[in-house]
Parts: sequence; structure tokens; C-alpha cells
Amino acid sequence: MDYEQFKLPVYGLTHIDLNCYKERQMKRRIDALIAKHNFNGYSEYVEALKNNKEIFEEFISYITINVSEFYRNPDQWEILEDSILPGLLKSSANGKLKIWSAACSTGDEPYSLVMLLSKYMPLSDISVIATDIDKQVLEKANVGVYNAKSLANLPKDFVDMYFTKIGEKNYRISDRIKKCVEFRHHNLLQDEYISNCDLILCRNVVIYFTDGAKTEIYKKFNESLNPGGILFVGSTEQIINYRELNYSSVKSFFYQKQD
Repeated sequence: MDYEQFKLPVYGLTHIDLNCYKERQMKRRIDALIAKHNFNGYSEYVEALKNNKEIFEEFISYITINVSEFYRNPDQWEILEDSILPGLLKSSANGKLKIWSAACSTGDEPYSLVMLLSKYMPLSDISVIATDIDKQVLEKANVGVYNAKSLANLPKDFVDMYFTKIGEKNYRISDRIKKCVEFRHHNLLQDEYISNCDLILCRNVVIYFTDGAKTEIYKKFNESLNPGGILFVGSTEQIINYRELNYSSVKSFFYQKQD
């Protein structure tokens, strides 16, 4: 069995698609695991994955996400649900929203958005563009496997409906949710911004930029929003000069583009 053949039983056991990862890096990591346990190739390792719980858990943890968080700052997600989304949907011409999750990291945020929006509309009507500068976290986001701790703030209904438990410590998100998110590589400081957005989320990222870079990013987000569109920022990122940047403050951490 070669590495290409190894991918199929792994998918059967875990529903993790190794094609979502860069092959050279992932093959090197899996080969290291095989060598660590002195297995004689991929076939023997597959048998161990099937029959040895500790080997299986080690494999899952090794190739997937270790630290991540859905519904970060749950009180802000409540505001999004109760006060922001209803207004955006009401003003939408076709009942759909164009949403950009900027600096999305490992996918927790855009996937949280899809699950929240599923309370308002069918999944077939939901589309979120999610971007990040780090290609490695985008690979992990595409895989969609998370540990239990990362789901701690997520409403239980969503966990029950949209996740499948893998082993003792990890959960795989439903393909139905994954299909609603398009992941793209994007540099906030260099690349062209997405246009005509109704809602942009960029949370807990610009704190790492200079004041000048922050201002430029917020200006570009404003240009990317439709009139009345909303920018949702992180819990440490209140925009002090929001009026100068053509926003109004509708709730803490939520800023609306002025007409």
C-alpha cells in the first residue's frame, strides 16, 4: 500500500480527506508516526488504526486542530443573532446575505456563522467566503475536525445536529456545513478586498497591526460593504474613530456603514 492508497481507508475510518492537506508535509508527518511505532508500512498502520484506540487517537490529534474555538465571546454571537442578522435579512433584496469572514483561521468562525444562519434559511441558500493569510490553517479548516474543547461555547443543538464524534476527543463537522463555506488565501495588507458584502467579520486580528494599518483596513472594509452593511470586530478591537471612517456604532463591536 502506498500513500495514495492509504488515503482511502483513512477516509473510511475518520472521514478526514487527506487530499485537503499538502501531500509532502502530511506524508512526512504520517511517516514519522509509522516509524515511531515501528510499523512496517501503511497497511500495518491502517490495521493499528482500526484496532488500537490509543494509536487512533494519536493519529487524529496529530493531523488535526489542537486549539480552536466556536462562538468565541458567546454574548456577542447573541447580539449578532438577536439584533444584527434580522435587520440585515429584512433589508436584503432576495433574503440572502453576502458574508465575508476575514482572517478566519481554522474555520471556527465561518462554520459558526453557517450554523447560526441555518436558523433563518435553508443551508442551500447560505454562502460564506472565508479568508486567511495562513495556508496551513485553511487546510485544517477544509478538513473540519475539531477537539471537544473548541466546541464548548457552541449551542448543544448545533453540536448534535452538525457534528459527528470521532474517537473520544474529536468531532468532525458535517459536509452540509462545509459546503456553505468557500475558503480563500488572502492578505489583508496587500490583496484586493471582496466587494458588495452585507456582513464582514474580522475579529481578534487587527490588534496585531499598527494604527495606520488598522485605519487602512477599516477603510477598505467600509468600501467592501454595501450601504447599511455591518462590520463585526473582536472584543478588544473597538474602533475609536469610527465616524471618521464612515461607520456608525450600532452595538458594541458592531459597526454599520453609512449611506
